[in-house]
Amino acid sequence: MKRSDKRILTTHAGSLLRPKALGEMFGRLSRREPVDTAAMDQAILDATRHVVKMQAQCGVDVGNNGEQARESFFTYVQHRMSGFGGQSDRPRLADVWSYPSFVEMMMAQMRARVMVDLLHAPKAIGEVKYLDRGPLERECDDFAKVLAELKPGFAEAFMTAPSPGIIAAAMLNEHYQSLEDYVAALADALRVEYETIVSRGFLLQIDAPDLAMERHVSYAQRPLKDFVAFADLVIAAINRAIEKIPPDRVRLHVCWGNYEGPHNHDVALEAILPHLYKARVGALMVSMANPRHEHEYQCFERHRLPAEMNLIAGVIDTTTNYVEHPEVVAGRIVRVARAIGDPRRVMAGTDCGFETTTGLAPVAEEIVWEKLRAMRDGAAIATRQLLG
Repeated sequence: MKRSDKRILTTHAGSLLRPKALGEMFGRLSRREPVDTAAMDQAILDATRHVVKMQAQCGVDVGNNGEQARESFFTYVQHRMSGFGGQSDRPRLADVWSYPSFVEMMMAQMRARVMVDLLHAPKAIGEVKYLDRGPLERECDDFAKVLAELKPGFAEAFMTAPSPGIIAAAMLNEHYQSLEDYVAALADALRVEYETIVSRGFLLQIDAPDLAMERHVSYAQRPLKDFVAFADLVIAAINRAIEKIPPDRVRLHVCWGNYEGPHNHDVALEAILPHLYKARVGALMVSMANPRHEHEYQCFERHRLPAEMNLIAGVIDTTTNYVEHPEVVAGRIVRVARAIGDPRRVMAGTDCGFETTTGLAPVAEEIVWEKLRAMRDGAAIATRQLLG
């Protein structure tokens, strides 16, 4: 895993906007309606080529395929694994549902845009196993093919995969005797994806919003200790699933939910950071640009980052069409680097993805690229201030 030895490197959290036609295909696929497979495969390749080219043009150092081959950042597993069917009924976001007028506004926006419903994903109704490696191999092949065309290329490339915890929390369990059994089965299945991604030469990013967001969703009415126990359970499962992968090939992305909302029920980073450090990974990626968590860089002064771990700091908010000024970006990078004590262990990133599920894209595409350019320019300013 690259470090910011000579300059502050930039990356992002993974998902980028999908073309409308591809999004419509994913919508039909998620509803189990017929889809022209050949047309979809070509659309995925074309979309991957576009987002890779745009990342490079915007100065992203560590880029990915934009998750163009997936309907969302986690429900796509229903097409690769056994055991899923029916429909979950996801608990409500405690912060959102505290404000009825905001609920009305948010629901209207989602009805107009969202094509894949994360609130009513399939549930586990049978044994979960990884059955079809074909889509994963095609996704890796497509990305490798596009990267070979890119001159100059990324400093490094990554691919994402969900944590067992977010699947367990959002694709509810009606088969296993306990949450522990369900999480263990998911970790065993996801091991296939984790190991394949790394074997193909990519960094693995594990997306684990569950390690923060579930505090105000599944655990909103329960004591904090219950949520922390859930987080420990998931981290232990992740560690088992990646036990054959060198830690410096894995980064862990943690966030409080990629939506514009009050977020005043979010768990404090202070409460979970020591537990996140138990993950056997080379980098921790944390949301630090949004108004609710921007101050939490101070936590790294009180809870020192483990010597073997780097930090990817969110310095761009993915829920607003404001384009951050490069000086603002630089300031965010500088203060977290000083809190950690070593700028070489810091990389600039985004708080979350720009289209985590098909249709849920609060930021216009042209502005996505402007934000990534602002991150590049801010990282250059921070480099001069921190590294000379």
